[in-house]
Amino acid sequence: MTDDELIVFALDLPEAMASSHFGNRDFRVRGKIYLALPNSDFCVIKLTPGQQQMALATAPDHVLAVPGGWGTKGWTRLFHLTADESTIRALVRQAWRNVAPKSIVLPED
Repeated sequence: MTDDELIVFALDLPEAMASSHFGNRDFRVRGKIYLALPNSDFCVIKLTPGQQQMALATAPDHVLAVPGGWGTKGWTRLFHLTADESTIRALVRQAWRNVAPKSIVLPED
């Protein structure tokens, strides 16, 4: 999935907005970041530590924990240029669900 395709998908989620954080493009729902684009190699998504471990086990070639403390909290690099679309969509939706208010959360796929 290209950066442009990822951006369109990220903004298609309910109440999603583009913003920036430390000079990097990010995507938020009600002010909370669920996805960031720090460079052209990968995006960063907000998973729980358990979700991150599952992603690392099921898609080891396409995800990597962010180094340091952020990674231990679940922040995960997603190599969206090489991962399959269904994996990308599932992980980005999960990241969105993790920060979205319960009143607008989409059902899981």
